[in-house]
Amino acid sequence: MNRVCDTVPRKHQGEPCEEVGSARGRQRRDRDDEEGKPEKRKRRRVFESNKHDLASNSDVSRISRKRILSPDGRKVREKKKRVVEKKTPDASGDNPRVEFEAKYSELDPLGAGGCGTVFAGFRKEDNVPVAIKHIPHENLLCKPVCLNGKMLPTEVAIMMKLTAKKNDSVGKSAPVALLDWYDLGHELIVVMERPVPAVDLSTYIKRKKGCLRESKAKTIMKQLVDAAIGLEQNRVFHRDIKPENILIETGQSVPRVRLIDFGLSCLVKLGSFYTVFYGTEKYAPPEYCSSSVYRAGPSTVWQLGTVLYEMLHKKGFKTKRFLSKKLQISSELRKNLKDFLQLCLEEDPKLRPTLTELKLHPWLN
Repeated sequence: MNRVCDTVPRKHQGEPCEEVGSARGRQRRDRDDEEGKPEKRKRRRVFESNKHDLASNSDVSRISRKRILSPDGRKVREKKKRVVEKKTPDASGDNPRVEFEAKYSELDPLGAGGCGTVFAGFRKEDNVPVAIKHIPHENLLCKPVCLNGKMLPTEVAIMMKLTAKKNDSVGKSAPVALLDWYDLGHELIVVMERPVPAVDLSTYIKRKKGCLRESKAKTIMKQLVDAAIGLEQNRVFHRDIKPENILIETGQSVPRVRLIDFGLSCLVKLGSFYTVFYGTEKYAPPEYCSSSVYRAGPSTVWQLGTVLYEMLHKKGFKTKRFLSKKLQISSELRKNLKDFLQLCLEEDPKLRPTLTELKLHPWLN
């Protein structure tokens, strides 16, 4: 819990609070001086709590708490930045709240985490299912970026970049499509495509008795590698690929992968590296744990490996336990599969394959 501590004077028991310099105050001080008792001023601490996490009541998307870690391992938060552009991509009115409520109906919450809360909903004009994400401004952890000459919230800018043209990407790309967004001043509302029926990969694994067959895991991993390559080509670093942020569409015989939650994503510059970890701590790459530096490509390959590990093992993955040999890759896995997983979970980032090399691995072909 984040706590803000301050001290304020407490009122004397049974008496009104006195102003400095008042007659009654001077009488009290004179009386105390005569009795040899110096005036005492009691102080009390006031704590404010800042709670963002709500319990999820749906298995469509379970959004887990995220951590942002500095090199010394402490949780940090970036200062809030002013967002210049505050209209929806096609906004025409002056009141974004009125426009949002006129266009969409909001239903039950799907999940919540450290950044915001996601609700199910639908678009009123055609009953298209949508996911509506509410993000308080103080939880916009990544600074705004410039896209097409406009300063936009990072999550909005990245989803715009991945959604080529409005509605063209709905149901067609691995990342869920952005439909609308609204800046209300105190919070950001992001309206996204909501695949139906679908569950997150974590729930999907649990429904399959805690682990998947190799054939099912391969089907999912092929799509994940292709999705990661697509992000890389658009210079997008998701930073938090994990089972809770992967939706599995279950309406067809072959499960289809969709990526969600770009709240901690960033746009990558050539040769850039990072010293503050944005993501889920237990999936952090080893290079961050050892030297507090990590890069986009090798980190994404590592996270794909952690996802594959959890698809094939009944135990949850934790980087520190894996590095200390308390978690082991099952010896029962077939040779090509085991080799693929070992390459993804290579401790030295320089020895990990690129995403393109992963795609050409014999296990996926």
